Amino acid sequence: MKRFTGKVALVTGASLGIGRGIALCLAQEGADVVVNYRSHRDEAEAVAQEIEALGGKSLIWQADVADRAAVAAMIDGAVAHFGKLDVAVANAAMSIREPILEAQWENIENTIKVTQFGVFHTCQLAAQQMAKQPLNGRSRGKIVIISSIHEEMAFPLSSGYNMAKAAINHLARTMAAELAGQRINVNVVNPGWIDTSGERKYFSEAEIQEAGKRIPWGRIGIPEDIGKAVAYL
Repeated sequence: MKRFTGKVALVTGASLGIGRGIALCLAQEGADVVVNYRSHRDEAEAVAQEIEALGGKSLIWQADVADRAAVAAMIDGAVAHFGKLDVAVANAAMSIREPILEAQWENIENTIKVTQFGVFHTCQLAAQQMAKQPLNGRSRGKIVIISSIHEEMAFPLSSGYNMAKAAINHLARTMAAELAGQRINVNVVNPGWIDTSGERKYFSEAEIQEAGKRIPWGRIGIPEDIGKAVAYL
């Protein structure tokens, strides 16, 4: 069922991993998708090609979400290209794992700039655009924040990431309360352990497969799982 035919979605960090899974799930449902990336252009182009193979339209946009002006330009560009913005998925994040006693402030600051401030920029600027748009049925737009179980579970070696994820969950609650009157819906998804290339920076293939055996489903999550959750919301 093509639930999102005629809808325009922006997904940050869409070239790889969870963001890619979300972009493709939305495209499978009929959405046209703005594929944001920071540094993986080839992968972003590959995602765009998959979207178009599914019958959708795509727009590739390079922007570091930590740069507010770049996010504003991206949203303006998306609207100029497609005419509107129906869905914004704030997915882009950064994680640099270090013991708290040895953590470099530069790494903490960069993690927060992307994972916390980047989400704020994306959500606020998207909401400002949606608030200008006429009601489409019962809604002016949908915003989904991709957070993490790190929001509630204080995993060691992840102080900056844990702080940022806790902050964006509270942002989601705040935005949901404030924007309900504008008919802009805000949700947050807290993925657990998801099988992405990024996880292989820290864990071997054997460790990832072994971890899956401890989960009732028999495997760790895959990006498509999160994509389907976002499509549902």
